[in-house]
Amino acid sequence: MADMIKKATRESYGEALAELGDKYENLYVLDADLAAATKTGIFKKKFPERHIDCGIAEANMMGVAAGLAATGKIPFASSFAMFAAGRAFEIVRNSIGYPHLNVKIGATHAGISVGEDGATHQCNEDIALMRTIPGMTIINPADDVEARAAVEAAINYNGPVYMRFGRLATPVFNDKETYKFELGKGIEVVSGTDVAIIATGLMVYEAMTAAEALKADGISARVINIHTIKPLDEEIVIKAAKETGLIVTAEEHSVIGGLGSAVCDVLAANCPTKVVKIGVNDVFGYSGPATALLKEFGLSSENIVKTVKEALGK
Repeated sequence: MADMIKKATRESYGEALAELGDKYENLYVLDADLAAATKTGIFKKKFPERHIDCGIAEANMMGVAAGLAATGKIPFASSFAMFAAGRAFEIVRNSIGYPHLNVKIGATHAGISVGEDGATHQCNEDIALMRTIPGMTIINPADDVEARAAVEAAINYNGPVYMRFGRLATPVFNDKETYKFELGKGIEVVSGTDVAIIATGLMVYEAMTAAEALKADGISARVINIHTIKPLDEEIVIKAAKETGLIVTAEEHSVIGGLGSAVCDVLAANCPTKVVKIGVNDVFGYSGPATALLKEFGLSSENIVKTVKEALGK
């Protein structure tokens, strides 16, 4: 594919909040002493009276967000995914999920692409954790355009939402003039008949690149962008399974409990199909350049091509 503009979705998140602050006067942003890293500092500069720095106390921040939601505000609680989903899990479950409060969690720095911060900060378990909370919506946008649209969609949805953003600048492939975000609906971005690659987050572009390479080798690969992991678009998944007979999932997350597991759950119940999962294989990450780590852990178009060919026996 031709070179594209690259942008980290954490930047898209911060910019979208600042832009939407004028439109939604009940929008509040909370942070745990990471406003510069999560990019919510952009909102803070524009709306200081609606930004609350809760300090390095993520669990307390979730409690504050719950309180704001109970008064009719729309709070976005922001921190690194490891802290938002991991450290604060019990508060998210009991104070936000259980009463089904209208809190939005902006989790940045997710996945292996956190890079040099190493295993302690490379959260590859957050989607799995959030999937277990009843009523929690999970969004993992693939690029800048989708991330911005997802933020407004979250504002207009009444209920808890977990939003996953990345540190690494990634290609912006969606057209902001024509792109439409629909919560809970997957998008077929490449048509194909031999295999369906179902991807989420930064792996969507890798899947699209892989589809081009596979086409050159005579393999017709469908690519589906799943930006909303919960609720999952079961219809598009089942349709792909019936029409191709082979599913490959791709995610910057553990192969346990994430997109791949969600797809397997749906197909096991509705249309038993061979599924091959590409993701982090039950191991911890380690410190290193983000792009190098993605290749090291098989989160690349090259590995998708290799995996598809092996699955097809070609």
